[in-house]
Amino acid sequence: MEQSPKANLRRAVSRLPTAIACLALGLGSGFAQTAQTNALAPAPANAPAAAPVPVAEGREKIESRPGYAQQPVTSPQAAPTPQTAPAPVVTPAPPTAQVPYTALPAYGNPETSQPRDTDGSAYIPVDSWVYPAMLRLYSLGYVNTAYLAMRPYTRRSALHMLQASEGAIAAGDDEQAQEILSALLTELTDEGVPGKTERGTVYGVQSVYTRMMGISGPILVDSFHLGQTFFNDYGRPHETGFNNVTGFSTLNEQGPFSLYVRGEYQHAPSAAGYTQALAQQISLLDEIAFAPPNDPQATIPSGPIAAQNPFRLVEATLSVHLLGHEISGGKSDAWLGPGEGGAMPWSNNAENIYSFRINRVEPLRIKYLSRWLGPVRYDFFYGSLKGHTDPNDDWVHSDMFSFQPTANFQFGFQRTVIFGGKGHEPVTLRTFLKGFFDTNDTNAAEKLSRDDPGARFSAFDFSYRLPYVRNYLTLYADSVTHDDLTPVSAPRRAAYRPGIYLAQFPGVRRLDLRVEGVSTDCATLVCLGGSNSYVENAVQKQGYTNKGNILGDWIGREAKGGQAWLTWHLSGNEWVQAEYLYKKTAKDFIAGGTTQDQFRVDVMKRIGPAIEVNGWFQHEGWKAPIYRTGAQSDNTVTVQVTFFPRLKTKAP
Repeated sequence: MEQSPKANLRRAVSRLPTAIACLALGLGSGFAQTAQTNALAPAPANAPAAAPVPVAEGREKIESRPGYAQQPVTSPQAAPTPQTAPAPVVTPAPPTAQVPYTALPAYGNPETSQPRDTDGSAYIPVDSWVYPAMLRLYSLGYVNTAYLAMRPYTRRSALHMLQASEGAIAAGDDEQAQEILSALLTELTDEGVPGKTERGTVYGVQSVYTRMMGISGPILVDSFHLGQTFFNDYGRPHETGFNNVTGFSTLNEQGPFSLYVRGEYQHAPSAAGYTQALAQQISLLDEIAFAPPNDPQATIPSGPIAAQNPFRLVEATLSVHLLGHEISGGKSDAWLGPGEGGAMPWSNNAENIYSFRINRVEPLRIKYLSRWLGPVRYDFFYGSLKGHTDPNDDWVHSDMFSFQPTANFQFGFQRTVIFGGKGHEPVTLRTFLKGFFDTNDTNAAEKLSRDDPGARFSAFDFSYRLPYVRNYLTLYADSVTHDDLTPVSAPRRAAYRPGIYLAQFPGVRRLDLRVEGVSTDCATLVCLGGSNSYVENAVQKQGYTNKGNILGDWIGREAKGGQAWLTWHLSGNEWVQAEYLYKKTAKDFIAGGTTQDQFRVDVMKRIGPAIEVNGWFQHEGWKAPIYRTGAQSDNTVTVQVTFFPRLKTKAP
């Protein structure tokens, strides 16, 4: 189709800065030739300068954009004789020690409530290296729009956070921040540059991985009672011997739609499990008779346990982007807390549930309200829980609001409601809405009636980059309480996970330290016998679990402990880490109590841009007299290799 002279003039003007930039950066003789040609086009004196615009190569396919991981190129040679040629693909300058990446245009307008981006985007799994990198970048004083307690992020929302801070990082002298930013931008390179070109279609196999785990010695696999040796692992099976996980993930994004699927084969050997007598004793703690249909129970690993070899969908989400929201259905991650070791309301300790979800993935400014509380994000999902027998097939919904009054302070409120289930009163619109809005305690008569709002658990969290050490120390806390409006209104009945993160040591900037404490052993009688945190003895007796594992913090019921991590960062996405963990469960809950001590060394290394190797060694010592007499110990050696094939991108 022919273009008007005015349109041709605008196009020539817009290409002029691009040509000049290409000449200055020395991207080759072909670019110099294009710049010469475009420079001949007339332009009005008052025409505004435009940012460089990436142009698709042809109309069918873009191999890679932008090329953050390029190697330096040699100086351009003399330009050949000008000749007609297709428009080149304009990529960022090759990284150097002085300029490790090329700045992207900033995303959005902080004074408006709606972002300009309309493309949908898949969630980044919460076990990705992206999150510790993003949280470290936040604690170094950047990515202010990263809401720490609302994960996962979508790929495009993460890109927008990085774009908002890229100019400050480029202008500063923090090499650690620059390394992290470069690695993250490379990870998200296929998302394109919002506001300048349409992303087009992104599709293909995103990852293929295998994890080989060898375990010697007896381990704990009882999330709801005694404890667990391995946690925050999507409820995967683990037993003494050789364990394996082999899987893949696919990513598909077009316009406002996205589809993400991650599936894997999981193998764990057979095990003896709990004796019948021990299973009955533990079941009585939950006030459940250990007899069919409550024998077996997913929350009690009664023996013998057969070898497990299932293929499972870890994540499978189809979503559409609408006005800053991702509206989705299927299996998706949730990590609703600022901590690294656990999240009190919701984590990936259990297998993901199937749910319908509405997630405000971009900060929203609400007139008048945001003057005081700042931008807000919210997340709602509704689904069913599996592995429950008393009652069976409960329903659950989670609702969270998070605010950012200042660039350095965030806080949020969350509520989880477990309700319904076969054998209990039916779910009605009245009881569903009551779970949202009712602020009163539920009495015994109401609990067993049609007006039962369900088992309600409320959470509160905050994070704060401390004054005078903004680029070093971040203080945060996570808390949850049962059947109270918020933990703030009932602090003595609440459970807590406070933490502090030193993002870099003065003079040793590659080293960081994180320390977190955690307790569900509250200071009142209501906690005795493990009857408060993550359980409701009246109706939802198998409580806050899915397929036997706690949905929230791995610490479990009526226990206390802590974790500490010391990490040396080899690069933006490579590290060596030492971790220590301690946990103690109260004796009034589990006869004799339980104690766990873990030491772990973890190495994350990249072999080229497409292969990631993660290996760790873990030693654990534990005591659980109700299960095994005397001190026990186990050792684990694990190696995971992940291959990242190149995603394919088609121009719109």
